[in-house]
Amino acid sequence: MFTWYLVFKFLHILAAIVAVGLNITYGVWSIRASNDPAHLGFALKGVKFLDDRIANPAYGVLLVTGLVMVFMQWKITALWIVIALILFAAIVVLGVGFYSPMLRNQIRLVEAGQTSSPEYARLAGLSRRFGPGLGIIVLVILVMMVFKPSL
Repeated sequence: MFTWYLVFKFLHILAAIVAVGLNITYGVWSIRASNDPAHLGFALKGVKFLDDRIANPAYGVLLVTGLVMVFMQWKITALWIVIALILFAAIVVLGVGFYSPMLRNQIRLVEAGQTSSPEYARLAGLSRRFGPGLGIIVLVILVMMVFKPSL
């Protein structure tokens, strides 16, 4: 049976697949590039492109469709929704405030030929820890959406 709720739910799930799926590949891009430094700049720019042009807009679609569904069928005060929205806001702050500038700086250092510098090593190490940390937050949001705990 056709309902607008199902249309929004479909778009919401599709956006989650695209956003989270792309995010998972960033580590693969980085590992592959670290094994072949000649391709490091290409890989980092590829991650930046995917993040800016596909994953982040998909997260925007997730937010909009999620809020529409909340107002159609749920109460925004449900604990699982509140927790998910707080974690979503944290992802946005961390992504805009830390991840994107870190990636931009890595690209700048690669373009300057400074991949052996202590600064690049610091940023690469930070990226290796920061990415999975963001992934864990996204995973907790996914748990909230699927299991809808009442806590």
